[in-house]
Amino acid sequence: MRVVALVPGGIGDQILFFPTLDDLKRNYPSAQIDVVTEPRSKAAYRVSKSVNEVLAFDFKDRNSLADWANLVGIIRDREYDVAIASGQSRLMGLLLWLTGIPTRIGYKGKGAAFLTNRVPLKQGQYAACMYHDLLQGLGVKSPCPELAVNVPKPDIDWADKEQLRLGVKETGYILIHTGAGEISQNKGLDKIYPVENWQQIIQDCQHKQPDMPIVVIQEPNEEKFVRRLTLSNPDIKVSSPDDIGKLAAMIAGANLLLCTADSAAMHLAVAVQTYTIALFGPAEPAKLLPKSDKYLAIKSPTGKIADISPNTVLEKIWGG
Repeated sequence: MRVVALVPGGIGDQILFFPTLDDLKRNYPSAQIDVVTEPRSKAAYRVSKSVNEVLAFDFKDRNSLADWANLVGIIRDREYDVAIASGQSRLMGLLLWLTGIPTRIGYKGKGAAFLTNRVPLKQGQYAACMYHDLLQGLGVKSPCPELAVNVPKPDIDWADKEQLRLGVKETGYILIHTGAGEISQNKGLDKIYPVENWQQIIQDCQHKQPDMPIVVIQEPNEEKFVRRLTLSNPDIKVSSPDDIGKLAAMIAGANLLLCTADSAAMHLAVAVQTYTIALFGPAEPAKLLPKSDKYLAIKSPTGKIADISPNTVLEKIWGG
């Protein structure tokens, strides 16, 4: 069986879709599973164990009819038996119909007239479970499996060497992912927690646990933000993993991850089962974190992430 899944969205959306792909592979072990996703999200599949090939298509770009026709042609040529759409749109439904794929699965609602198998959209639940409901279109009724990733061995080896370089291999460490990267800044997303607040949290952690190193992840275009942190807290260690596998391996080695909500780091932490405290602005924790004592959400009282008090975060860290 040949299956194609169309999964728009960022890297976090792809990771949340992993349980669906993994359970599909478990139920159909000989199936070839391909994914169509946006170019910015293709990197997520470095840590997927169930996908054969990833095709890039920018769903959010101003695509011409020729662009859409080209995508339809590529999909038609591969002669898939099953298509699964994670999003809702009339255009997506029409696109799948034009491909001629015999079994087309998606949610009831927009574009559903072009689908052969429709499932209810239950948006109030954890997003990974919402996506997993799509497998009901193939008669799969099993519960949604836990989030899991397959980190390549070279990435694990890199993280081991990086921890030795930072001097944190034996002691363990608190890992901070600020989420102040280029996408959040350019799009004005409410995912950036003020540097002054991070500084207060770091200083308190260093005061109470002076032997516990603090490592900050520095992603592209976060240099200025991280430099401000290190100027006021010179003992901070900085790591710059250059792919999602290395980031996952660094998160797996941490005692605690502090991060902002709906980031790739947060979803990776769930997948590798690292204790996590995530800061939420407008997003709803129940949709983005599974129920577990390991993953704690701090929701802003105003819906703005900057309004979360550092003392509130510290109370969660120290169990207050």
